[in-house]
Amino acid sequence: MPSAQELFGLKPELVTRVVDALETGNHALVRSLVSPLTSADVADLLEPMRGDQREALVELLRPDFDPEILAELDETVREQVVEQMGAEEVAAAITELDSDDAVEVIEDLEEEVQLKVLEEIPEEERAILEDSLAYPEESAGRLMQRELVAVPTHGTVGEIIDFLRSEEDLPDDFYDLFVVDPRHHPVGSVPLSRVLRSKREKTVEKIMDPSPKPVSALMDQEEVAFLFRRHDLISAPVVDGDSRLVGVITIDDVVDVIDEEAGEDILRLGGVAEEDFYGAVVETTQHRFTWLLVNLGTAFLASLVIFQFEDTIAKFVALAVLMPIVASMGGNAGTQTLTVAVRALAMKELTRTNALRAVGKELLVNGVNGVFFALITGLAAAWWFDDPLMGNIIAAAMIINLVIAGFAGIAVPLGLTRLGVDPAIASGTFVTTVTDVVGFLAFLGLAALFLV
Repeated sequence: MPSAQELFGLKPELVTRVVDALETGNHALVRSLVSPLTSADVADLLEPMRGDQREALVELLRPDFDPEILAELDETVREQVVEQMGAEEVAAAITELDSDDAVEVIEDLEEEVQLKVLEEIPEEERAILEDSLAYPEESAGRLMQRELVAVPTHGTVGEIIDFLRSEEDLPDDFYDLFVVDPRHHPVGSVPLSRVLRSKREKTVEKIMDPSPKPVSALMDQEEVAFLFRRHDLISAPVVDGDSRLVGVITIDDVVDVIDEEAGEDILRLGGVAEEDFYGAVVETTQHRFTWLLVNLGTAFLASLVIFQFEDTIAKFVALAVLMPIVASMGGNAGTQTLTVAVRALAMKELTRTNALRAVGKELLVNGVNGVFFALITGLAAAWWFDDPLMGNIIAAAMIINLVIAGFAGIAVPLGLTRLGVDPAIASGTFVTTVTDVVGFLAFLGLAALFLV
């Protein structure tokens, strides 16, 4: 069965043909190849290109540039395209977008560029964008779409249908109608399909779903995604501090949030920036250097532990051969627990209610694994070096390190969450440091105690 990429994505042959046509200056062929593509496909086509190729393609597309392409582009690539197009042209494109997409495009621009673009946007639309940009980053206020359909409780189905048919200033796509009271507070919602199936004389109040789940404009987008997933929502009203309806969040934006948050967690666990892949070499090097410097410090800490046992290692060469095994197994076990814990925290599955039970489970799982791997490693070491005592020492160290790895793998992200720190950012370094230090300390300490 063909994959989704094969069915809906760009075919490598097409990308190659476009690049070759750009290189040979065959602009007519480029236009014929690109014109059938969707905005998302064009964005996918632009992102992996070299800078000069991307500039050439954007220049060709400028007369009929689809504004949706800007919303689909990676943040780093988008900045380059915006710089090429200029503030006036970008502003014209932004005015064609839905308000949520417009905010997404403009919020990531450098402040100086952002101000220039905003100055070129008509006053009424600029006020809406500036109001959305006033909300915190990654909040519902930044995510919401201002275009929505709100109806009063006393309206009838017939009046609503007539309104929808005659009104020109409506969102391009919408799924729910939000019912509001005279103070513009949401009191219910009606799926569009239910409106179409109901008799004209029925009032909205009789067919609406009462008590919609309003989202505060200040709510974090990760919490919004959790709300949608928990209640199987298609759209949700957004309210301000006075509980007035100010916007709507739809499922397509939430899918992007879920994808973005998952990607952020993976990147943070590796200590890299979000724009790393398409970033310039110098910027990418700078972003990674800091994280590697922290890891270098933790490596020196582990080396300091080894240094304390240099006399023991000098007498027993087998220790130098075997000690990486203990540290490596502890690191892998800790990473397994850490991965499960970070995901459970992100999915709201790991909470104060079940934290102790989860810690106990990880201690038990890693303890059992520690016993099994202690038997395997101990027998192998005893046979390899013809020394049963060496086998017993590495077996004991293996159990100790795997149990500590399990505890650190879940305790570290829980502790960071309690302190208000994203556990995906720093957990990996802490857990690796713990398993390295404990692994070397347990193995070399036991060796110094029983072999010397």
